[in-house]
Amino acid sequence: MNYYAIVNNTLEFIKENALIVGIIAAFCVVAITVGMWKVFQKAGKHPWMAVIPFARDYTLTEIGSTGLIGVLAYVILPILGIINLNGIRYFYDLNKGASKPIYAILFVLGTIFLAIALFFHVLSSIKLSNAFEKGTGFLIGLILLPPVFLLILGLDQSKYVRSVSTSLGLKASRAISNTLIHIVLVIMAIIWLVPFVCIVLQSFRTETKPDGTMITWIVPDVFPKKWGLDNYINLFKSDFVDWYLNTFIIAAVVALLQTFIVLCMSYTLSRFRFKLRKGLMQFMLILGMFPGMLTMIILYRVLKDLGLTEAHAVPGLILVYVASSGMGYYISKGFFDTIPKTLDEAARVDGATRAQVLFKIILPLAKPIVIYTVLTAFMAPWGDFVFARYIAFGDSSGMNAAVGLWKWLTQDMINLRYTMFCAGGVLVAIPVAVLFMCLQKYYVEGVTGGAVKG
Repeated sequence: MNYYAIVNNTLEFIKENALIVGIIAAFCVVAITVGMWKVFQKAGKHPWMAVIPFARDYTLTEIGSTGLIGVLAYVILPILGIINLNGIRYFYDLNKGASKPIYAILFVLGTIFLAIALFFHVLSSIKLSNAFEKGTGFLIGLILLPPVFLLILGLDQSKYVRSVSTSLGLKASRAISNTLIHIVLVIMAIIWLVPFVCIVLQSFRTETKPDGTMITWIVPDVFPKKWGLDNYINLFKSDFVDWYLNTFIIAAVVALLQTFIVLCMSYTLSRFRFKLRKGLMQFMLILGMFPGMLTMIILYRVLKDLGLTEAHAVPGLILVYVASSGMGYYISKGFFDTIPKTLDEAARVDGATRAQVLFKIILPLAKPIVIYTVLTAFMAPWGDFVFARYIAFGDSSGMNAAVGLWKWLTQDMINLRYTMFCAGGVLVAIPVAVLFMCLQKYYVEGVTGGAVKG
């Protein structure tokens, strides 16, 4: 399908008939404004709101239409659709013709945006028609020619009556709302997942050049013409194995130590009262507001003096990530504050030590915050690039996966390792995704079943 031709012909028609299009647009604006002015007067609303599109859409909520959906249908979605369709012309001119996958993506997205806007318009027309007790013929006219029929509705001399019998029932309204929400979420998910899907597809590309060597650079086609696992096999013949192992060691050790330190610090500040307690909490809170970038130079100097940079960057990175763990106490402390102190007192009366109270009584009830702490402690070093690039350089044996893969995107390497880079990105994403999916059910279980019963 020639998406460019469809978009170009439409835009060229508008351009060639600019005067006619302008007259029609002006008539629509005037008709909608006059009609809504009269509609608002009938409904007892401020007529001047009919002049302002956003105010008009929100006010229609009280009359029978949909406020937020009105703004989405008549302002946001049409603009997004037009931007996407104009994007086809931009890339067409940029690439000097030729069919590109981006054309299809933009065309589909633009069409989806406009289709959803049309669906919302139909829904709003149904509600508005029901609110004024109009028939099916008027509803069809309102859908097809809204400016004309809004003007007719406003000039109609009959009184405004909110319809109860013809309005949608509670179950139907809830079903429509849920459907719309799911449609929006699905569209957002598709937009968000498109880059990741492209990376996954590129990682399986095993096409070869005429001389028999495998294509390893960026190609315009989204879907590979030849599939295979060669990129993944080649990864295990490179330094990627060492980078991956370094990343896993750093993330696992940091997750273990940081979780232990944060939970102990949080429990201490939640349960104990001692001098300068509030001052210490405020000091750590204020200190945490300063970005970590400010300390990079001095940290590098200290680690270099200790011999924990370049080839020995792994223990250096672990030391830095764990050193300030106690400052992340605030969320965990707030959760511990919700657990009654009477549980601690009862356990202490029975002879339990403070450590036994924390690990055998409090932590089982605080499962959600434990899972949260483990996840954040693992994910931060797993995906860190800035500080790791600053400490681990020059020697491949001390790099993590992010820094190592970044080397493959340099001007000298990208044409040789791009598809392998995509494969490495997929393998780096797998542990975090698996960790989250495995711990998610425990997180939900802790939230729903870990409540304290008085």
